Amino acid sequence: MATQEPSPPSSMESNKPGFPKKILGNKLEDKHLCNCCHNILRRPFQAQCGHRFCSYCFNRTVSNGPQKCNACIKEDIFEDPTSILKQGCAFPDNAVRREVESLSAVCINESCTWKGSIKDYELNHEGRCEFMIIPCPSCKERIRYNEQERHNERECPERTLNCKYCKEPFHFKNIKAHDEICPKYPMICEGCAKKKIPREKYVDHIKFCSKFRTPCRFHVVGCDMSVEKEKIHDHERAYAYEHLNLLLHYIMGMKVSMEGLQPQGLELAGHKLVELQQSLRELEARVSQLSTTSSGPPVQGAAASSSSSSSGPPGPPTSAPLPPPPTLAPTLSVSTSFTPLPSSVGAALELQLHSEKTKVAELGRRCTELEVKSGTFENVVCVLNREVERFATTMEASNRQHKLDQDKIEALSNKVRQLERTVGLKDLTVAEMEGRLREMSATTFDGVFVWRISDFAKKRQDAIAGRAPAMFSPAFYTSKYGYKMCLRIYLNGDGTGRGSHLSLFFVVMRGLSDALLKWPFNQKVTLMLLDQSNREHIIDAFRPDVTSSSFQRPVSEMNIASGCPLFCPLSKLDAKNSYIRDDTIFIKAIVDLTGL
Repeated sequence: MATQEPSPPSSMESNKPGFPKKILGNKLEDKHLCNCCHNILRRPFQAQCGHRFCSYCFNRTVSNGPQKCNACIKEDIFEDPTSILKQGCAFPDNAVRREVESLSAVCINESCTWKGSIKDYELNHEGRCEFMIIPCPSCKERIRYNEQERHNERECPERTLNCKYCKEPFHFKNIKAHDEICPKYPMICEGCAKKKIPREKYVDHIKFCSKFRTPCRFHVVGCDMSVEKEKIHDHERAYAYEHLNLLLHYIMGMKVSMEGLQPQGLELAGHKLVELQQSLRELEARVSQLSTTSSGPPVQGAAASSSSSSSGPPGPPTSAPLPPPPTLAPTLSVSTSFTPLPSSVGAALELQLHSEKTKVAELGRRCTELEVKSGTFENVVCVLNREVERFATTMEASNRQHKLDQDKIEALSNKVRQLERTVGLKDLTVAEMEGRLREMSATTFDGVFVWRISDFAKKRQDAIAGRAPAMFSPAFYTSKYGYKMCLRIYLNGDGTGRGSHLSLFFVVMRGLSDALLKWPFNQKVTLMLLDQSNREHIIDAFRPDVTSSSFQRPVSEMNIASGCPLFCPLSKLDAKNSYIRDDTIFIKAIVDLTGL
């Protein structure tokens, strides 16, 4: 795989201080050190006083105006104006630069075996070392540069995922909270055990699920059992005795409550009736007294009654009675005084008596209603008692039969569970064997592997959406006991090719015979996108970098992928082409077996 070598920056482009002293592979000399940062010179400048500085250090020093040279002061050779540092008083020291860049260097990162010159270090290795420790931009955890991809995809707690059910994005640390509210999250019905019911349809499902357990209809009177909907009628038949018992206790409690209220109501009605009867007797006595008075008293008594009834309040007693009126006057006054009295007073008394009788009749009617209700409840209780007795005998027989059935069911259930366990073990064995057969059928042992990728359009859309950005091929081998390898493809590109190219990588995997093989892996690898018309295949080949950890002996399941991020432009696949036929592409990998 060829990589484009970056052009070295000019002497005025450096924006970094000197190289760290630890990268120097041989003895360190003072003439190679910057007099400002005290590291190895990078783009050295020589001031007019003779001291050397990194380009970055010199520009930073004079950015705030002319400064005194600290090296001159330290060596006690300060001269004015020679030892004054300012813009324009220094020049690039290319001779020292070439001398520094030719020095041997090693990488300062742990586990890195890179060696070369300082020039190579700056151009090709600095900031790109796979063993360099960098902070994750999301979670700030310090990780190795070569583990950044794996960390971002599998380990970073701040990574963003798309819910595989509702496709909504969320942070990995919120995965449990999202599962609690996801409307598409698959639920399992507690009744019929149906799986993968979306949460938004779960309520509708349990409304019509015949296996879902629901409270018994007699829960209002005390039955606390939950029964499957399809067995609710069987439950009511089986527990009819218990249900009638609960209903009987419930009605008896209501009767006791009614009886507790009824005596109080009858007692109040009795007191009211006695009061009304006393009022009636008083009224009848007054009526009879008035009738007797109006028909039979003497004239003087009548006149006295008339005068006393027509006069105002009694005054003080007098010593002598008034002289009697003429003989005819009293007769006339009796007829005029007593004639209107019986009719007006009697009418008022009759109205009052009628009102009291109406109240008595209303109280009597209410008492009758209470007696009718009490009788009805007593009849209901009698009927229920007969039903309870009838069902008691039926339930005894049903309970005996139920016990026999339960014993049979328990025995059959034990047999079913034993068979289910046996079938489950067999299914696992069959699935494992099928997986091995598929792997063996796709495996090759000659270093040549053809990978058929079907449903290309759908898988590419999944890659664009981020649901499945990468795919791994089945494993293949250089020989039966040779290297184990696979391919990794990004249908929407990766790294520099993301969104513009199809990226294809080669992966060395851990095999059973790794201890017998030569490491690092150093065989030429050729990757091809096959033209299904056999006219123009897209081909890229590379020889492994033996210093890269991608080709060392694997210590985990697989090494870091290495290959071609710019393998094939996506525009070529979007246009009319013969690489995609029937929504399928073919990738071919050839490993050179020379020397094996």
